Amino acid sequence: MEVILKSEIKCPHCGYKKEEEMPTNACQFFYECENCKKVLKPNEGDCCVYCSYGTVPCPPIQENKSCC
Repeated sequence: MEVILKSEIKCPHCGYKKEEEMPTNACQFFYECENCKKVLKPNEGDCCVYCSYGTVPCPPIQENKSCC
């Protein structure tokens, strides 16, 4: 299975969407929305902002590994 490295994050506060490249060597716990400047944090039970707000989960989750 090929790991997808790009995910579109959608801000839950303002609805702004932006495609980002996910890091492969670390989890991303914080993400600042480019539009409204709110800092996003993972939802409870999620390991990173991509798993909470992205269209594609982070690389470790895609590979069925534990994240961070």
